[in-house]
Amino acid sequence: MTRLSVNVNKLATLRNARGANEPDVSWWAVEIERSGAHGITVHPRPDERHIRRSDVRDLKRVLTTEFNIEGYPSEDFIALVLEVKPAQATLVPDPPGVLTSNAGWDARTHRAMLTTVLARFKEAGIRTSLFMGTDPEQLGHAAETGTDRVELYTEPYAAGFATDRERAVAAFTAAAEKASVLGLGLNAGHDLNLANLAYFKANVPGLLEVSIGHALVCDALRYGMHNTVELYLRELR
Repeated sequence: MTRLSVNVNKLATLRNARGANEPDVSWWAVEIERSGAHGITVHPRPDERHIRRSDVRDLKRVLTTEFNIEGYPSEDFIALVLEVKPAQATLVPDPPGVLTSNAGWDARTHRAMLTTVLARFKEAGIRTSLFMGTDPEQLGHAAETGTDRVELYTEPYAAGFATDRERAVAAFTAAAEKASVLGLGLNAGHDLNLANLAYFKANVPGLLEVSIGHALVCDALRYGMHNTVELYLRELR
């Protein structure tokens, strides 16, 4: 079964709007685990507009499933990952100040830097992943960095799903096949939701993990968190 990692950034956004600790991100992360999710993802940004560095440390102490930290490989991010030692670290090419992830790595241009950072994480026993598009040439360069996995950036699939789902998923099917040939594990995330998740899973071979945050938290407002996690798990089955 493809594993579900829930990104809790949006819970932190809601908390930070009032300056106190409601909702309690750590408490809700544990509840999400208890609801059946296989992991928790966070993306701490330099301005801490949602997840704070203190959240990352607090979550490490209470989580019992897989912890995935994603972010841009600045020196402070690298230091935080090496301190906390999550199960997985996912590098994304987001410069400071960007609203949300909107592209995969140019692994050819940044190969030397990525290779160095990933080696540091792997030496610490942390599984590594790169946030990537579907270009097969770029996936080849990603493999040369030594990364364990790639996480496919799925916003283009989500954007095209309603009008032509077969066309929307085709590049991701091909990318999954290329990743398998290269020996890369496969994750995916960005704008996956209850409407498009099952079709993506059915057409992308070897999918190990999806990371879903915004859509899942929005659905939880309607269905409740426990029921929503179960609905997403059902789509993955």
